[in-house]
Amino acid sequence: MNHAVIEAMSAAGETADSLAAQIGVDPKTAAKWANPGRIPQTRHRAQVAAILGREMEDLWPDVLKRREPTWLRAWVDWEREAVALRWFELAWVPGLFQTQAYAQATLAGEALTPDEVDQLVAARISRQAVLRRERPPLLIAVVDEAVLYRSAYGDTALMAEQLGYLIECAALPSVQIHVVPRDVGMYAGLGGPIILADLPDGLRVAHVDGQARAQIIEQGPEIATLERRWARIVGEALPRAQSLDLIKKAAASWT
Repeated sequence: MNHAVIEAMSAAGETADSLAAQIGVDPKTAAKWANPGRIPQTRHRAQVAAILGREMEDLWPDVLKRREPTWLRAWVDWEREAVALRWFELAWVPGLFQTQAYAQATLAGEALTPDEVDQLVAARISRQAVLRRERPPLLIAVVDEAVLYRSAYGDTALMAEQLGYLIECAALPSVQIHVVPRDVGMYAGLGGPIILADLPDGLRVAHVDGQARAQIIEQGPEIATLERRWARIVGEALPRAQSLDLIKKAAASWT
């Protein structure tokens, strides 16, 4: 348990139910804030600290020592709280399924120091804990078949390891992985990657990647557009069993 949060709640005469009522969240969500590694979403964090009369750094010291870039932190908070994630990738294996070596390869050639690369990779790998927690989100991932055959600078062992790990992730009860086969031709996914997150309070947010920086979207009309695009992408993907066969075939090609 997060004893700092529990003690602060006791001192302030607050409970999960009372915090939930003041902030406007489900009591079950508020109760999780006393668990290790669980913190309120960005828009609620300052409110909780103010109600409890404590500094945020005192309540969640370890969690707030963030490794990911500042602009990505809001999305990581959404990702941590999500009850469902829908993720499409055109060029890479989705980050929540990446091995350390593959994650490092995606950053090769960037204007980064070795320490910066290590920090970014560590942050990406740490996010994968969401898939193995007691109640993980449902994660439906769709990848273009080309991702399975795209070489990581000629390192066949790296790709064999990565696809082996992807097969391992596909076996998780909360994970569904689908592949858009290469013979589909033009389809909606060619516009770029999309991640949609469904949150416990019914809010839906999206993450759209770009060459310079990702964009987080909360507006209804834009979310609706991405929902339609996601539906069109999924419509082109193979069922889970056939997708897994394709992934296994690709994995064998790297050995």
